[in-house]
Amino acid sequence: MNRTSLLSSRFLIAGVATALILTGCSTGSSSSGGDKPSAPGAKPSLEFAGPGGEVPGSLDELSLTAEETTVVKDGKFTAAYVWHTSSEFVSAVEDGATEEFDKLGITVVSSTQASFDSATQANNLQTVLALNPDIIVTTAVDPVSAAATFQPAVDAGVKLVIMTTPPADYTAGNQYVSIVTENLTEAGKANAELLGDSLGGSGKIAYMFHDADFWFTNQRDEAFKAWTSFLYPDIEIVAEEGFTDEAKTQEVAAALIARNPDISGIYVPWATAAQGVLSALRDAGRSDIRVVTNDLDATLAADMVADGPVVGMVGNGAMGIGTGLALAGAYGVLGKEAPELVASEPISVTKSNLDEGWKKDYGTKPPSSVTK
Repeated sequence: MNRTSLLSSRFLIAGVATALILTGCSTGSSSSGGDKPSAPGAKPSLEFAGPGGEVPGSLDELSLTAEETTVVKDGKFTAAYVWHTSSEFVSAVEDGATEEFDKLGITVVSSTQASFDSATQANNLQTVLALNPDIIVTTAVDPVSAAATFQPAVDAGVKLVIMTTPPADYTAGNQYVSIVTENLTEAGKANAELLGDSLGGSGKIAYMFHDADFWFTNQRDEAFKAWTSFLYPDIEIVAEEGFTDEAKTQEVAAALIARNPDISGIYVPWATAAQGVLSALRDAGRSDIRVVTNDLDATLAADMVADGPVVGMVGNGAMGIGTGLALAGAYGVLGKEAPELVASEPISVTKSNLDEGWKKDYGTKPPSSVTK
């Protein structure tokens, strides 16, 4: 079977329209874009939805037969990464994807990152397209502008595989193959349990949230809030602060701490944003305020090992996400129908299970900067 017939064989999925239609959080009120917020005292739902309302399945739904694997290997396909940013999480996802691509005989020809700048991502894509990859793994920096940015790749027949965020109005089975992400509500619940347990089930806390229309963080943040209220009725969220720029979280947290000196805990949406919060706590001499966040991070892990403010992090299952992205890419070149959305299970990591959790999430031991 030649590559042209391979790429045109089988069928495409009827897509569900995808756009970032979920309303972002704002101080005083917010919407997760999934189920409506639970009534006080009601058990929150663990259901969540993709950017176009897609119902998530598990990573186990992605698999290839021996015959399909042979066809992919014989195809001598290539792949490239066009990332939104760089981080330990992104690196671990890439490691997981590259490991699976290697097993499938798919050669990775490029990896770029855009530092959350849409113009940079557009330039990166043009550079990558010059290498004629068959598969591109990406997360859109700005979904609206990304629709035009990635259209040349779609027109060229490149199989797009999405980690979390697709370009606006792109649909599974049409412009891209599948979305691979983490279970958002489970991650929010895990953060609630980490912070709630560390506080003994009572106290006053601050809730920092991603104040942008971003389906992924919105639902995860809301899940933390809902599960905290349900599981720990004696924990009161006394301050809610949104942010859009992770580089500004230090000043946001500094003001929050000054206004609310009686808080004993803070939830932060992701690790690089939590680094700024940690700096603010150190500047204020508030090592008594406990912090939880998403993504495993060496700086935060070192603080946790040293019994600093960080008491827990929730990993995304990065290696599994990477494996899923590579398998979805194989679905694309085979013309095989893929699930619209699949999700990995999050991993709660504390000082007591750091080695095990890091290995499970990132596939390696924690760096020496953490353990020493």
